[in-house]
Amino acid sequence: MSTALAAPSRTWLDAPVESGRAAGFGIYLHVPFCRHRCGYCDFATWDDRAPLIPRYVDALRAQVQREAAVGWPAVTSVFVGGGTPTLLPAADLAGLIATVRAEFDLTPGAEVTVEANPETVDAQYVATLVDAGVTRVSIGAQSFSTHVLDVLERQHDPERPLAAVAAAREAGIEQVSLDLIYGTPGESDADWEQTLATVLAAGTDHVSAYALTVVASTPLGRAVAAGAVPSPVPDIARDRFDAARDVLGGAGFDHYEVSNWARTPARRSRHNVLYWRHGDYIGFGVGAHAHRDGHRWWSYRSIERYLDDVESGVAPVAGEERLDTEARAAERLMLGLRLRDGLHPNDVPPIQPAALEDAMTAGLIETACGRLRATDAGWFLLDDAVLRLV
Repeated sequence: MSTALAAPSRTWLDAPVESGRAAGFGIYLHVPFCRHRCGYCDFATWDDRAPLIPRYVDALRAQVQREAAVGWPAVTSVFVGGGTPTLLPAADLAGLIATVRAEFDLTPGAEVTVEANPETVDAQYVATLVDAGVTRVSIGAQSFSTHVLDVLERQHDPERPLAAVAAAREAGIEQVSLDLIYGTPGESDADWEQTLATVLAAGTDHVSAYALTVVASTPLGRAVAAGAVPSPVPDIARDRFDAARDVLGGAGFDHYEVSNWARTPARRSRHNVLYWRHGDYIGFGVGAHAHRDGHRWWSYRSIERYLDDVESGVAPVAGEERLDTEARAAERLMLGLRLRDGLHPNDVPPIQPAALEDAMTAGLIETACGRLRATDAGWFLLDDAVLRLV
């Protein structure tokens, strides 16, 4: 294998074709409120801070307005995540999106996504978001099996995500995605088959499916540690992954990223592709991260600390790091190889010939049309694949 595959010197950083600064620029807004914090969740979310919602919305708006004055590239995507963004009053959420539009330069046709828990939206709510310019809704279904939802401590029944999809369609949302979790203790093959069949029947544009990760500090993590709930089995997770590939692929979905499928390339999540292309973005709100040219920084996970800083006119930066070239190269590979398309030759950092040969011989990496990409086995063993390359 020739080293011509990798871009020379710093071309992959300074003149990328698809990655880095060529990937676009994104904005992320974090809404940390939930009616109930699910037992598996380790995100910056809380279920006992509802009285802080008006103050938090004001702080987010103020942070957006101040940061916009710094000067940023044109925005290609906006993503409002959580938590449960749709726990905010519809007018407040629409107002935050309007503030972003007023303060930043959004490119024509910019993707604007809002995450939603199914029990928090109806057609009227979503219509308000459509009027604010939301083009995409990502609905957290996780499963269509009642007992699996119980283990995950979800607050909706199996039918509610379908009603949310219908409400989004009725309101005029252009793209609707369903989020799934597989490998939950107690989930059977039949449960997962039923979930996939229900997703297909729902007629969504996009599916995200992730293996359940048990974090020790969460209620589920403590239950697993105590033996009250069995630990997820990696081999079962692999079987679920393969089943999703077979069922969704057989229905015409494009498996464009390890955990994501789209009806067509045009229905891919452009904001998430920006992350995987090692692009730049800025995050607003509690625990939000930002990245620009190898400089990464993040805000406090404490709502109170975040609010105090913003209201005092202080940037709520809890920490930052500047990645050296070696770290950026590893990150470029780790992120870019998550995509089925892999990396454009100009965007590949220099790789030692022996390392490339090792990864290819192990069946983890391949080339196609000059692009570097992971094999099916490499997708499931991506850490190993990247370690071999770097």
